[in-house]
Amino acid sequence: MKIHSFMKEILEKILARHPMNKKDSLLPILQEVQKANGYLTEDLLSEVGRYLGMPVNKVYGVAAFYDQFRFTPQGLCHIRICQGTACHLFGSSSFLGELEKQLKVKAGGISRDKKFSLEIVNCMGACESAPVLRVNDTFYPHLTPEELSRIIHNLKEKTE
Repeated sequence: MKIHSFMKEILEKILARHPMNKKDSLLPILQEVQKANGYLTEDLLSEVGRYLGMPVNKVYGVAAFYDQFRFTPQGLCHIRICQGTACHLFGSSSFLGELEKQLKVKAGGISRDKKFSLEIVNCMGACESAPVLRVNDTFYPHLTPEELSRIIHNLKEKTE
């Protein structure tokens, strides 16, 4: 197991709060582990699977199904841009290009300074508000080029 000793202690505490071999505990355990570590690693998934008596591919499959779980670190500002049909029709692709250019981060990646991460999502379930953007827990509906410029400016200011 390649888990840092500090995280190993936290993982043990999380697992101790849940019954061993009880598969119903998988989602709450994954949520707690991600909250503690920031994202789910292969080693953490393996340990959760071992504890619950589940193969790691099953644990990964469940985690991959839900978009709340991450498998890579995120930037201080995690930006999600919707590329669903409605958002795409309202120009979200041009917003994606502008985000990549202005924040110096590619979709699916994290900036070198770890300030920004950018993720494309297929649908945020807010088609009536298209195009939509989410920065951490803040949702921006009916995005316009002017609004995007303001958001980028504020993000840069916030992270300096």
